[in-house]
Amino acid sequence: MTILESEAGPATARQIGRERIAAIVQSYGAAIVLVILLVFGSIAFPTFLSVSNFTNIATQSSFLMIIAVGMTFVILTGGIDLSVGSVYALGGVLAAYGSAWGLFGAFALPLVVCGLIGVLQGALVAYGKMAPFIVTLAGLLGVRGLVLAVTDGGSATPLIADRAVVFLGQGDVLGLRLPVFFALAAVVIGSILLSRSRGGQAVLAVGGSESAATLMGLPVARVKFTVYVISGLCAGLAGALNAAYSSSGVPTVGVGLELSAISAVVIGGTLLSGGRGNLIGTLAGVLLLTVIQNLINQVGSLTSSVQAVVSGTFLAIVVIIQTVLSRTQRL
Repeated sequence: MTILESEAGPATARQIGRERIAAIVQSYGAAIVLVILLVFGSIAFPTFLSVSNFTNIATQSSFLMIIAVGMTFVILTGGIDLSVGSVYALGGVLAAYGSAWGLFGAFALPLVVCGLIGVLQGALVAYGKMAPFIVTLAGLLGVRGLVLAVTDGGSATPLIADRAVVFLGQGDVLGLRLPVFFALAAVVIGSILLSRSRGGQAVLAVGGSESAATLMGLPVARVKFTVYVISGLCAGLAGALNAAYSSSGVPTVGVGLELSAISAVVIGGTLLSGGRGNLIGTLAGVLLLTVIQNLINQVGSLTSSVQAVVSGTFLAIVVIIQTVLSRTQRL
């Protein structure tokens, strides 16, 4: 009996230790790699540590971060939203047109329309029991077509002349552009909802096991419906802020942005199968992708295609590591 206990005890302790290490790496791996890249960049490139460069990184990250907040909620339920790039472009175009009615019109119009797109997609997924991939793929194509329709096939670029609208995109506080503060607010609010509210716990429960969530009496359909509405609103807000930042609603922006958002969420430790993840990890994932792009730009002789190869390779490695870590935690 003593021998069996002594053999079982250390084995259990080792297993618990492996599971803890795997959980830490899965949750904070992106942040660790981000720190390593920051150290490397500061050593390899003298201009990398400049205030202007860090300000640029923060600004470029802010629009993707807002979209990634909504994407995190969707993926946590085990879903996917491929339409956010097109919704982002639509939000920017509608913000430019809405700016004719001032600040309220510039943000109310894109948020209402993009929120309704989220309502439609969420209803089809949650209540129509349709596959999220198919629904949001149709959304990607349909919304992009709508963007082209309202801009004469993409040839018209509506401009923003309202100073209050432009200020929200180009104004700065403490050296940081205002969209950065919108992104940080989205992370804080989203984190509080996920960790401190019943709705956030329901999101995690639905992603962990939809059947178990149903047995617990959770409103599974309503939870799944809500996350797509959140994703649509986040994409619309990011598009409106980008239009304010560039003083125009460019109809061609956002192509492939859905893949960057998904990559950032997965790199940040959120499982594609749902049920596990957090927005702090997503923030690290967004910053990591932006820093990689910045380092490639620092080299100067490399093209954007290199960035795509590096980002794709990095994502593949992360998914493989996540799979191994998940198996380790189930052992």
